[in-house]
Amino acid sequence: MPLYDLIQSRRTVRGFTERLIEPQLLRQLFDQARQSPSNCNTQPWHTYVVSGQRCRQLAEQLYAHVCSGHPPQPDFGFMASYEGVFRERQVACAQALYRNLGIAREDKAGRMQALLDNYRFFGAPHVAFIGMPRSYHTVNAVDIGIYAQTLMLLMTEQGIASCPQGALAYYPELVRRELGIDPEVGLLLGISFGYEDSEHPANKTRTDRAPLDENTRFLD
Repeated sequence: MPLYDLIQSRRTVRGFTERLIEPQLLRQLFDQARQSPSNCNTQPWHTYVVSGQRCRQLAEQLYAHVCSGHPPQPDFGFMASYEGVFRERQVACAQALYRNLGIAREDKAGRMQALLDNYRFFGAPHVAFIGMPRSYHTVNAVDIGIYAQTLMLLMTEQGIASCPQGALAYYPELVRRELGIDPEVGLLLGISFGYEDSEHPANKTRTDRAPLDENTRFLD
């Protein structure tokens, strides 16, 4: 598939089947993603791929941890709220999702459950936690973003759906403990992935993109 078609085809999926990806293909995807560019070729990504039963167990542990009221304690800063046009886009995205899930605006419990489903990886049979050394900064986080996009496009090429989730970096100590991650590695995001459940209502959600001239300037 041409690259632009892959970019257009990739979308965030929030409902998966239980079908596991074959181990050889799983290794191939992450092996190919290593070709992502990075500042000074430092390749700062640290990736932890969890599958099958262990993935389900981790999802339940994380879900229970969040439901018990523990506050988020991410390794790196995050936006508590958005303003202006960024808030408008965030709201439009949420409205599209809730509409397909049948969650009314006044249904606070339904909205909270939709949020909590992040921590169950939306039922995905695989999850990848991606981080970098805690001493690194913004320029290295850009490398992680490039790596994550490369990985998700490779997944799309193989018919594998994915959901990048900043929320999965909010409780890093639990994840580090359960996966035996080096304390010096800070988590930036997680990606839930697997084969799409085409019948799941959340997967009918589509979002648009701002016009080119809204965020790009061409200067002669």
